Amino acid sequence: MKEKIGQLFKDKVFLVLLVLGLLTIVAAAGVITVQRGNGGSESPYDVIVEETVPQETQMAAGESSAKAPTEEKVEAADSTKAVPQQETQQPAVKAGTGKDAARSLVLNFSDASRMAWPVQGSVLLDYSMDTTIYFPTLDQYKCNSALVIQGDVSTPVAAPADAKVQQIGSNEEIGNYVVLNMGNNYTAVCGQLKELQVTENEYVEEGQVLGYVAEPTKYYSVEGPNVYFELKHEDKAVDPLEYMR
Repeated sequence: MKEKIGQLFKDKVFLVLLVLGLLTIVAAAGVITVQRGNGGSESPYDVIVEETVPQETQMAAGESSAKAPTEEKVEAADSTKAVPQQETQQPAVKAGTGKDAARSLVLNFSDASRMAWPVQGSVLLDYSMDTTIYFPTLDQYKCNSALVIQGDVSTPVAAPADAKVQQIGSNEEIGNYVVLNMGNNYTAVCGQLKELQVTENEYVEEGQVLGYVAEPTKYYSVEGPNVYFELKHEDKAVDPLEYMR
């Protein structure tokens, strides 16, 4: 009987020791897990925070550095815009009211300047203020303050020099005409025109079309289609041929 009781006691002690050993193993495993979670490796959250903060700092720095060149470009653009404003303050003026004008004009015609022919053709009636010449249509002799240049109907008539359209008018002798101010009190009159292509106060370049050759008025019916071309200096007629190229 004593042997059975001793064997039973031994079995209970073994079970207790076994349970205690298991508990010890479980506790040790728990301690190891806690240590790994707290100090064994870095928390993924900590890693994200450490990496994100420098990126945001770099982005902020990048934005601030990017703004500075933009402001410099704006200032540079403003400075370039100021150049044309200074140019518009100069006495030069645009030609052709913006149609074909690519440069500024300064009207500075002088005694040494030379003009182009408003139309290519023979001179039907020459300039003559010292003596009289014969006018076939009028069948009389009289002085002539202009050139009467032959031209076919609808032929373009061009500005002989850079000028400002001072006046546009019409009369029974020379029909539709354009008065050009070329500067320094030099003016030119182109008459016997139709389909005018310019307006008063418009600036035109040499060679720009003023209009087209019209049918002659009754004063030049025998001479035929022509361009009446008169040149004046200080309101006094001068010989246009002396200024022609």
